[in-house]
Amino acid sequence: MPLSTSQTEVLSAALKALIQELDESLRGTAEASKPVELDQPAIGRVSRIDAIQQQKMLEANREAQQSRLALARSALRRFDEDEYGDCQRCGEEIAFARLEARPESLYCIECQSARER
Repeated sequence: MPLSTSQTEVLSAALKALIQELDESLRGTAEASKPVELDQPAIGRVSRIDAIQQQKMLEANREAQQSRLALARSALRRFDEDEYGDCQRCGEEIAFARLEARPESLYCIECQSARER
């Protein structure tokens, strides 16, 4: 069953909010993701290792956020092309509940499950 107008409005608003949230998060972590200076005399060896580990985890998190941001922007463009909510693999409609949970979803739950196997 195609998405209703009210469902489309809810999902469009959710995508816009997600994009704003991810943009803000990425801006907020930009400074913290810069490389750790190894020649800082005030930091001990263990502290440097800890700082590097934290920086690597932040970097991985930022990459995941950047990927999700790209998906959300792409999903918003699909609204304009009247293709939003269609599975990119099988062409069937993605369930509203799935889109409500992950509005940037490209695949229906069955195709996503198949991709993850």
